[in-house]
Amino acid sequence: MGVAIWTILELLLISAIFLAFGLVATIVFETFRRRFNHTHVEAPPVFEDPSSLKPVLCPHIFDPAEKYISLVIPAYNEEHRLPGALDETLNYLERRAANDKTFTYEVIIVDDGSADGTKRVAFEFVKRYSVDNVRVILLGKNHGKGEAIRKPFASAKALLKQGMLHSRGELLLMLDADGATRVDDLEKLENQIHAVAKKGQQLEDSSGRDSTIRISDVPATAFGSRAHLEEKALATRKWYRNFLMKGFHIVVLLAAGSGIRDTQCGFKMFTRSAARKLFLNIRLKRWCFDVELVYLCKWFRVPMIEISVNWTEIPGSKVNLLSIPNMLWEMAIMSFGYRTGIWKICS
Repeated sequence: MGVAIWTILELLLISAIFLAFGLVATIVFETFRRRFNHTHVEAPPVFEDPSSLKPVLCPHIFDPAEKYISLVIPAYNEEHRLPGALDETLNYLERRAANDKTFTYEVIIVDDGSADGTKRVAFEFVKRYSVDNVRVILLGKNHGKGEAIRKPFASAKALLKQGMLHSRGELLLMLDADGATRVDDLEKLENQIHAVAKKGQQLEDSSGRDSTIRISDVPATAFGSRAHLEEKALATRKWYRNFLMKGFHIVVLLAAGSGIRDTQCGFKMFTRSAARKLFLNIRLKRWCFDVELVYLCKWFRVPMIEISVNWTEIPGSKVNLLSIPNMLWEMAIMSFGYRTGIWKICS
């Protein structure tokens, strides 16, 4: 009997060792595989003008700003939710532009290879507001949120990355296509970034140096946050959801450090200078795209401000409990990549 128990324990130990070795080997492989994810060799990106059917060359994040603010919206199969969000967003932007002639804007919609009518819906708004104010970038397949924001960002998150790299604003705002956050809350983030810039300008004045600083030249970020809603959420969510979310927050703290309580809110603002540093380096394209942004902000010492925003649960969310293992996996790869130096950060 005793021999049988020891045999079983030995088999379990050997199995655990093999599993651990396999996990580490997979993390190392994935880290090396993604080490050049932040670089892209591609044809010059263009926007399609649906009125003239002529391609319009995309600007680049290194070009001087031409607009005051760019709003980047990643969209994947958002035919039904996108119209409401765009109506609210563009009505707000048009009101501000009418009241302030110095206020200029652009909305960049990154279509992540949608299979429904998202492209058609997006182009309807381009026709209504002109390609100078509303632009659509089409990507071939679903990569994740990060890529879309970067190229004017390639899959929800991949899409964000694409949008940021080819936007024209002094300030760049990423927001989700579901309209869960009120668009006028961008003023809260905007005011905080201006406060950071003003503080920097006062320091320049006191040092006797040239204080002619544009907001686009000051590295700063403002993160929309739903952390103030957490107490109510804890009371209404299932116990296991609370357990998983608390565990996720602890892992985020270990991977990216403290400072931002709600990393996953899809409402974030960057100055052009900050976006240039962050989105040229970001590698993750899906769930931990936001966590990597926090890590890179800390590495570059870019000021981060967390601001409470109004947020409403919108039916049709694509995030579920099965997303948490994917998030943990990406955080393990990110931590290993940066801490070992496999992932190089370009200054």
